[in-house]
Amino acid sequence: MAEAANRRGGSRSDDRRSADQLFDRELDHLPPEARWREWMHRVEATIFVASEPVDRETLARIVGKSCSIDLLIDDIREELRGRPYDLAAVAGGWKHLTRPAYADAIRAAVGGSGKTADLTQSEVLVLMCIGYFQPITRAELSSFFGKEISRDFIGHLRGAGLIASGPRSPTPGAPYTYVTTKAFLLEFGLDTLRDLPDFEALEDAGLLSKEKLLRGDIPVGLTGVEGDDDIAEVEVP
Repeated sequence: MAEAANRRGGSRSDDRRSADQLFDRELDHLPPEARWREWMHRVEATIFVASEPVDRETLARIVGKSCSIDLLIDDIREELRGRPYDLAAVAGGWKHLTRPAYADAIRAAVGGSGKTADLTQSEVLVLMCIGYFQPITRAELSSFFGKEISRDFIGHLRGAGLIASGPRSPTPGAPYTYVTTKAFLLEFGLDTLRDLPDFEALEDAGLLSKEKLLRGDIPVGLTGVEGDDDIAEVEVP
């Protein structure tokens, strides 16, 4: 019985490999312009139907080896310039997102998407600190803010999928540290953590400091929680 199951599993795997081999990535039979156009269509269609950002490795499976995915994305974005949505680089991939100018219209028509985390200002502040100083312990967060960050508070952020446990701290007791997740990048519209505003530069410019954080001053465009900088996701039926 197990052998039969293995044969069936092997057959499905062989079918997938066979289908993959039959798929024409290179499109050598097409003239260069038509080939590039077809690659653009493939990439845009794949990103459109995906529920998560589509990474470079995935897109490389549907275009020719000589194709520059970055140039392809640039051309697609150029064609979308006058449209109410764009291809955004978020969480290590690309995703269709509507432009901020249409957030109010989308909310008025269909309400919230149900995908955006409902964050309080305190949670945003703690997330900022984790984003900048990860891996960081709960005790270090409490010390930073001058008041205890409760386990329930951390649990809510974990439950929202915005943070996860990091490596154990080398300090006595080896407490857990916390790090941000891919969902954090999606929530704040970041491609990687390198897209966070440079903390030292913000401090030098007097735009961000511990004192400002404690007062609740948040850099414009960083939170992605409310206001004109909201980006609503394109809903795919």
